[in-house]
Amino acid sequence: MTCLLVWKIPPPDNEKDQRVIAMAASWLGRPCPIIPHYQTTISKPQTDFCDQLQSCMPSLKIEKEKSLNSLPPVDLSLPDRNMVIEIQGPFHYVSSDFKTRNGSTLLKIALLQKSGFEVIEIPINQLWNRNSIKRCINQIKTRINTPPKGRGSESLNNPQKLFFSNRLRL
Repeated sequence: MTCLLVWKIPPPDNEKDQRVIAMAASWLGRPCPIIPHYQTTISKPQTDFCDQLQSCMPSLKIEKEKSLNSLPPVDLSLPDRNMVIEIQGPFHYVSSDFKTRNGSTLLKIALLQKSGFEVIEIPINQLWNRNSIKRCINQIKTRINTPPKGRGSESLNNPQKLFFSNRLRL
């Protein structure tokens, strides 16, 4: 069966809608009917975290705001490890509780995993002070030095424990 996407109305001019359509087409393995423009923004917490991670692991290759497989850019890519780090700000959640992620965030993480990337998610509320940043970096160092058991998403929502599973969870 062939699936053909036909626009009966003009494609949305809303960037968020375009990104979701592009990700959905990617999930379905179909060509995207539109080419979304991805505006990259590097936040101060993201820059600070990247700088600290790099200073703790100077030989680690880190790429910022990298587009992978025509998906929206990821915050940090560790290409030599086939790993992605996403710093999840409040706009990645349904509410400001940092517990329930929104649909486009879940879809992006699922697409990255489907493409073979290991995903580490760090809610921004875990980066408010040096001690929590240090714990996150130590957990990432441990994860980098541990052979992968499968592809999944890791959440550093609980600074005392690093979750790793094929199922997304916070």
